[in-house]
Amino acid sequence: MLTSDLDYGLPEDLIAQSPAEPRDASRLMVVDAESGSISHHVFRDLPDFLASGDALILNETKVLPARLFARRPGGGRVELLFLRDLGDAFGGAWETLVRPSKRLRAGLTLSAEGEKIEVVESLGDGRWSIRGRNLPGLMQRAGRMPLPPYIRPTESAESAYQTVYARNPGSAAAPTAGFHFTPETLTAAERTGAGILRVTLHVGTGTFTPVRTKRLEDHRMHAEHYFVPEETARAVDEASRVVAVGTTVARTLESRAESGEREGESTLFIYPGFRWRAVDALLTNLHLPRSTLLAMVMSFAGEELVREAYRVAIRERYRFYSFGDAMLLLDGGRTGHSGLHDPRPPEEAWPRQ
Repeated sequence: MLTSDLDYGLPEDLIAQSPAEPRDASRLMVVDAESGSISHHVFRDLPDFLASGDALILNETKVLPARLFARRPGGGRVELLFLRDLGDAFGGAWETLVRPSKRLRAGLTLSAEGEKIEVVESLGDGRWSIRGRNLPGLMQRAGRMPLPPYIRPTESAESAYQTVYARNPGSAAAPTAGFHFTPETLTAAERTGAGILRVTLHVGTGTFTPVRTKRLEDHRMHAEHYFVPEETARAVDEASRVVAVGTTVARTLESRAESGEREGESTLFIYPGFRWRAVDALLTNLHLPRSTLLAMVMSFAGEELVREAYRVAIRERYRFYSFGDAMLLLDGGRTGHSGLHDPRPPEEAWPRQ
């Protein structure tokens, strides 16, 4: 599959700059992969699509204030985005995306807020291992929320960039499908008899790095740490239907299904042709062109149907990306309706500006 097959044109005014207020007032497009039907709702209608015996799985990772500015010895400023703690085996170093990174070298000492930060080694693609006395403390004291570049940085945007159920700190980006939930929506979902379970996948470059290869299959995912509690694993295995809240949950559950391990480093890349094993329904947002997330959605519900859904979303003026509206994909995944290939050329299949 060509990466250009993931291109589409989007009017700039459809890129959401803030979440709906209240959050569950966002729109919800429901796409049935079996029938091909598309219907329009609001997010607080989500419980209408749940039933007793379902397992609704949330990613309870918490976004760190992981964006920080530091100075090189010569005074030049660099931007650091802390991606993940590499653990004791790496001496407490963090994998960090650095911009600009060309002037860095191993052994260089940066400074930020009076703290010294050691550049340990290059990890490729602008990523470095960085070590400091107390980097989590430095982030909490001086870091900013790592908003995506298409969102204008404001205090209100930064404060909104977290799910209401976030609990485990460790992400450099939010699992944005969860933004639509309020405590009231979660309570209403629970009243349907669906079980609400949690996993953790700490979001890093594996999720948000754009695909730059010509062929989609040549893209390589960076590792992201995931954990599936025993209770969640048991519920997933016994549920009549597994509803994943977001692509990060889908990646976590499919990584566990593939590896047999409840905890590990996921480098799983899900694109059309992937055999789904764990997820039956997927709640997600409207994603960027040329993204691994859009490739996953196409894998789940079929290329042709997803293209049609995006055409409809643009025509109906849905709000796109992190703070935008939601899409619920039904009867895809392991039920066998995914992976359909649209025979039309992409320029005919996709919306254009």
